[in-house]
Amino acid sequence: MKYYSTNGNAPIADLHKAVVKGLAEDRGLYMPEEIKILPKVFFDNIQEMSFQQIAYNVASAFFGEDVDLDALQEIVNDTLSFDCPVVKVKDNIYSLELFHGPTLAFKDVGARFMARLLQYFIRQEGQHEQVNVLVATSGDTGSAVANGFLGVEGIHVYVLYPKGKVSPIQECQFTTLGKNITAIEVDGVFDDCQALVKSAFMDEALNQHMKLTSANSINVARFLPQAFYYFNAFARMKSLTSHLSPLTSNLVMCVPSGNFGNICAALFGHAMGLPVKRFIAANNANDIVFKYLQTGKYEPKASVQTLANAMDVGDPSNFARIINLYSLNNKLTNEATHHRITNLISGATYSDEQIKETMRQCYADTGYILDPHGACGYQALMDGLQEGEVGVFCETAHPAKFKEKVDDILGIDVEIPDRLAAFMKGQKQSVPMSKDFKDFKDYLMKQ
Repeated sequence: MKYYSTNGNAPIADLHKAVVKGLAEDRGLYMPEEIKILPKVFFDNIQEMSFQQIAYNVASAFFGEDVDLDALQEIVNDTLSFDCPVVKVKDNIYSLELFHGPTLAFKDVGARFMARLLQYFIRQEGQHEQVNVLVATSGDTGSAVANGFLGVEGIHVYVLYPKGKVSPIQECQFTTLGKNITAIEVDGVFDDCQALVKSAFMDEALNQHMKLTSANSINVARFLPQAFYYFNAFARMKSLTSHLSPLTSNLVMCVPSGNFGNICAALFGHAMGLPVKRFIAANNANDIVFKYLQTGKYEPKASVQTLANAMDVGDPSNFARIINLYSLNNKLTNEATHHRITNLISGATYSDEQIKETMRQCYADTGYILDPHGACGYQALMDGLQEGEVGVFCETAHPAKFKEKVDDILGIDVEIPDRLAAFMKGQKQSVPMSKDFKDFKDYLMKQ
């Protein structure tokens, strides 16, 4: 499979280059030249398949031309050493629980897959040069990537995060690891961290000094595997709702969205034939894409800090992929592209107070504990489901990752899972950094 840049001014790349480079030479995001449609028989029998079997079929369509199939099976099985179950919350609303991995967040899937695929390519090359992974995080990405790559030979990870703007538990998950993980505490917001990473990839001297790649959702090996759990959700819903009308005509997927990699993977799944009627992108107060859906104008702006901090993104990188996908690689007009997008995707946006009220109401009505991000998804379904539709929202992180907030809002004491408690016992190790690229470059040039 070949990959092209969303900006259209970079050489075509193979998967190996797309994964190792992360970002194309023209600062665009890599897109596969072809999205293969999965056969009808796959969807007819999907409910009989395990999560790993489903993911292997999807992974084969994405990566099968470039990765040995036995190795790909091993990568998938090793990545998905945990389940992503669907749980009924109330009539016609279900939660896709994506927090059963090592760091209790949805990003475990993409991060673990990418770590194993990158190691596969390093071993294939037989090279001894260290690969350096740069990743910006607004919360869960850092912990998922750090733990996904922890101890992986030949790879060093630098996690950039905004000082004081991630939860204490999230911070513990990537600042206490040591080994091949370095945490960099940036005096700024997430967008500043992301800008530092992108600038590093474009700096010639830095790239001559060290081999760089990204593990943000800009990397095809990070965002594409997130499609796995949407296919799994469809399979589980086929089993759970067999008594309802045909699921293929009424399933709505709602995705809490920040950098838009997660919903982008869902849309790629839809392009492969996943039978979802429509999608809802649920935002916090950072409503740039919500406004695009209303007006057709994409106007990025500085992010604002909210209760759902992992979605505090003012210029979501992966929106460029969504535009590229529905403009047929810029062949359609802006108006035609907007029409295609809004035919399939609607938006919702919620303030901190609305998020809090949703968490309280859901807990009072159902006993289900939402984290602030999942609350946006749940409320968007409550507000937007139409008669006859069945909704699934992504519960993207375990509520215990936001324990102080959840306890305060709900007046409860959320139990901390053992694997999360273990992180909290570690010693914080981080490198303070300004948001000035010169300082970051100087630091990396000394490594």
